[in-house]
Amino acid sequence: MTLHHTALGSAGSRVVFLHGLFGQGKNWTSIAKGLAEEHRVLLVDLPHHGRSPWSESFDYLEVAEQVAATIAESGEGPVALVGHSLGGKAAMVTALVHPELVERLCVADIAPVAYGAHREFVDFVAAMQAVDLAKVERRSDAEDQLRDAVPDETVRSFLLQNLRRDARAASGWGWQVNLEVLGRDLEEISGWPAERLAHTAPYDGPVLWLAGGRSGYVRPENDAAMDRWFPRNRKVTIKEAGHWLHSEQPEIFLEVLRRFLGDQPQS
Repeated sequence: MTLHHTALGSAGSRVVFLHGLFGQGKNWTSIAKGLAEEHRVLLVDLPHHGRSPWSESFDYLEVAEQVAATIAESGEGPVALVGHSLGGKAAMVTALVHPELVERLCVADIAPVAYGAHREFVDFVAAMQAVDLAKVERRSDAEDQLRDAVPDETVRSFLLQNLRRDARAASGWGWQVNLEVLGRDLEEISGWPAERLAHTAPYDGPVLWLAGGRSGYVRPENDAAMDRWFPRNRKVTIKEAGHWLHSEQPEIFLEVLRRFLGDQPQS
């Protein structure tokens, strides 16, 4: 089963982007446009997000198979795979189980470790589920309902990107993100399938490991796990960025990524 995706660019090597939790492929649009003159770019909606299909549960190995199928069916040859947060873990698992499809890997502000479900994500799911869509006539009505539970305007706007008009729904509105499964499986999402990958060889391609200087997701104690699975990783910290480093410091992110994509593979 392939995933919904948007393509930009018509020439050059292929670059595939995977978004984080509650995101969509289009979250990468500005970065993708900066690459599209030299690369063929694919912006993927991960399962349970955007316009991609839903299933009974969230499972990184299943997600990796869907990402692999999308890569294989969208063009020839291996790709540079870029993933942020949840998408970073999905990208890492894809590279491990389908290394023939991934020429190089960029992992943004996440590590191959189990974090435990962050309370804020539990609260975000609950807040979105609590919105009474029957009382929503325009998007601002939903924003008003979310305001107390999600006081940060940037985060609130990010979550509301998932609200869409839906002619099939009695209210006329629906969430594109699968809140039921994502809320139930947050432990799986925040985890790492180490036992199921125990007999999988490390990925031996080049890896750019980006960290936000103000983020707590990439810590020195994570280095051993990254070295175990991705021995050719190079860590770069973007100092004035938090977890959403590609949106907080897009010019620096793009420049670092461009340099990585331009590096010649080493034998």
